Amino acid sequence: RALQATRGHPRAIVGHRFASHGAPHYNEPGGWLFGEKPLPPGQKRVKEDWENIWYVGMFGTMLAAAVLLYYKPDTRHASLRLSHRLRLICFASIQTWALKEAKQRMEARGEKYKYEPSSPPPSPSPS
Repeated sequence: RALQATRGHPRAIVGHRFASHGAPHYNEPGGWLFGEKPLPPGQKRVKEDWENIWYVGMFGTMLAAAVLLYYKPDTRHASLRLSHRLRLICFASIQTWALKEAKQRMEARGEKYKYEPSSPPPSPSPS
């Protein structure tokens, strides 16, 4: 009985392929870089319209990011307010905050925060 049902409907054995629509549709590899055949000698490649926009956008963004990161202000000493009771200071920012605080306290006491030798270092004696 099962064989009789499948004889009239050969697709029942094979199964359904709903989204396939036949053979795969893609560009077969041809061995050329980006699918472009090399031009004959003396001819110049013509750029597509979007290529210059892509170059300016890509490298311009990278340049802008580099400049902005170079001139980024040091805000590591600012604390993040998590709630009105709890403040979190990142450990990486403690050095920046501590240096600024130490300079202010030493200046308030009238001390120098930079080392300045009182006399020139002794010259090494010849042996």
